[in-house]
Amino acid sequence: MPEAGQSREATEAPIAALATAAGPAGVSVVRVSGHGALAVGDRLVPGMRCPPSQRAAGTFFHARVTHPVTGEAVDDAVILVYRAPHSYTGEDTLEIQGHGGTLPSRRLLAAVLAAGARLADPGAFTRRAFLNGRMDLTQAEAVCDLIQSRTERAAHVARAQLDGVLGGHVAALYEAVTGVCAEVEHLLDFDEGELPDPFIECAGQRLAACMAEMERLASSWNEGHLVRDGALVVLAGRPNAGKSSLLNALLGTRRAIVHDLPGTTRDVIEESVALHGIPVRLVDTAGLRDAQDGVEREGIERARAMMRQADLVIYVVDASVPQPESVAAACAALPAGRVMVAVTKCDLPASVPVDVPSELAYVRVSAWTGEGLDALKRGVSEKLGVTEETYGHPIVSLRHVGELRTAVEQSREACAALSAGETGLVLAAGHLREAAEALGRMIGRVYTEDLLDAIFSRFCVGK
Repeated sequence: MPEAGQSREATEAPIAALATAAGPAGVSVVRVSGHGALAVGDRLVPGMRCPPSQRAAGTFFHARVTHPVTGEAVDDAVILVYRAPHSYTGEDTLEIQGHGGTLPSRRLLAAVLAAGARLADPGAFTRRAFLNGRMDLTQAEAVCDLIQSRTERAAHVARAQLDGVLGGHVAALYEAVTGVCAEVEHLLDFDEGELPDPFIECAGQRLAACMAEMERLASSWNEGHLVRDGALVVLAGRPNAGKSSLLNALLGTRRAIVHDLPGTTRDVIEESVALHGIPVRLVDTAGLRDAQDGVEREGIERARAMMRQADLVIYVVDASVPQPESVAAACAALPAGRVMVAVTKCDLPASVPVDVPSELAYVRVSAWTGEGLDALKRGVSEKLGVTEETYGHPIVSLRHVGELRTAVEQSREACAALSAGETGLVLAAGHLREAAEALGRMIGRVYTEDLLDAIFSRFCVGK
């Protein structure tokens, strides 16, 4: 497997792409990177006394960009010069800033491609940055996470990962495991009976500490999944319980129709909202009852389907009217462990006390006055397992947690082999190499082209 820093792409033609969003804008930026990028710039500004290839790193200048084939004036631009290794990719790079807009940016990119660059694939610039040792693989993934972040919390997590918070933890684990592995392999050269007495105990303690840290990191996956991908939260309950009013209150807008007539909501209504830094798909559903109408029955079936998929179901109970069944009985039919209760209309006189089982989290709210809404948002966050106490520590993705679990399992097997004494050294060394490779794949010390393709296919073109 190749190691980071060995780049076959560095010898290819320079790549280029639009680095700014398409559409009306003040400025558009075309980025060019790779061996020959500065020569591409020379061909775009022919006759210039001091062309890009002769300019110092960190300088910029104004020039008229000319199409290298037709000779047509394409745009007036500001051109920035970066020289390897002091650029985002670690290669010679140009950033050409022209006028914004779909057509001007397209014309500028076409001229750059005609000057000898090739169109970049998705994530190609960050891929080169990784291959040229400018960042590890967790930092490269964080670039994509930052671009795609939908809440302040998601952006904070991505920014911390880009700063190396996660990669630093994993790199330390990688060094620790490879250190034990090197010592075990060294002991294979000892004659039988010469194994140092304290080594087995010491190695076991070091690996136990590593496994504890790996498991701690792996346990952050649920938070990582929710912060990056969001949660599906479904409002459920009987007709006229106040689900649509609660949806509108949480959104801060009148999205769902609210009416005294039971059964007003007959289909699922889905909107996006950020609750305590978590991107949430908030879904209002048809009221749960034995419906005679075929359309309403279909709505109820869709509601039940959404509840089965939900990360969390908020069962809404109207405190102002008697309930035909107990809250415990109603919630027993919902996904176990993924339910909380919202007792609504608490601004109205209660007809009877609402008996909520002690094992269920619940909040009293009023969509009309706003009472209890902040408590409900905190309750959702806590029920999903993302709280202020977990804010800011390294969190992992699904890819990471798979590698961590492999590393834990292989380290555990290595400990078992070491406990057998000298006869288990060969097996222990093999397991430790597997553990180290799993950690290496997390940060890119070890990688395959297929792994890189899978990671960078998530990126946009231009990054």
